[in-house]
Amino acid sequence: MTNILVFNKPFKVLSQFNDDQGRSVLGDYIDAPGYYAAGRLDYDSEGLMVLTNDGQLQNLIANPKHKLEKTYWVQIEGRATELQLKQLRAGPVLKDGPTKPAKVRPIGAEANKLWSRVPPIRERADIPTQWLEIRISEGRNRQVRRMTAAVGLPTLRLVRVAIGPWRLKGLDVGVWRLETYQA
Repeated sequence: MTNILVFNKPFKVLSQFNDDQGRSVLGDYIDAPGYYAAGRLDYDSEGLMVLTNDGQLQNLIANPKHKLEKTYWVQIEGRATELQLKQLRAGPVLKDGPTKPAKVRPIGAEANKLWSRVPPIRERADIPTQWLEIRISEGRNRQVRRMTAAVGLPTLRLVRVAIGPWRLKGLDVGVWRLETYQA
């Protein structure tokens, strides 16, 4: 059995333990020597990160060749049409090539379970927003944001809620818990 840390990363926190520019980092929230992030989450994205002290498990989680599904709740600007949802599901073509098909569904009340972001997203009275759940098994740089932009739906807020079998499960923002993992 291996211990892992499940962490709810806040907005504007780097997915590393130190930074020479003085930005907020994992070390501001986690004091657990020997644990390393299994994958990254963008500075301006929020939600689930898994940290481990097991190199093989870290590779299993982070390496796209293992196809571990990651689930994101994405607040988009505008309302997705059926054509845009179909394009996301098919895998839009990005500058670095086509993405693999994604599982995409609109969500509503589920997103109300999320914490308030600080600072909040910009609100524009004349432009509606919508939440989508997007599940992917790739791990390209800023992939979900680029996918939504490619179909004309800019991402306003992105929260990772699951990585494979791990879930946020009501974990408060900026808080971590210890779990065990058995391969």
